[in-house]
Amino acid sequence: MHETAVYCIRCQGAFDESWLQHLDADWTIQCNDDHTAVITTITGVVCDQAALIGLLSSLYDVGLPLLQVECLGTTAG
Repeated sequence: MHETAVYCIRCQGAFDESWLQHLDADWTIQCNDDHTAVITTITGVVCDQAALIGLLSSLYDVGLPLLQVECLGTTAG
């Protein structure tokens, strides 16, 4: 069974523009600066758990602290 899911991932800090090019066009990126910390939120569809692990591994390589990973919903495909 193939299942896709929409994920919302929050990290502390801002991504370098070159890293953002690795994301599909369907991902949305939002940076918020509350004068204490910059929080980047990326939201998009992941085709399976292996893709999610790959994305999280890439985020680890960037070095920004991971704050939250939330599954917003799944669909069987």
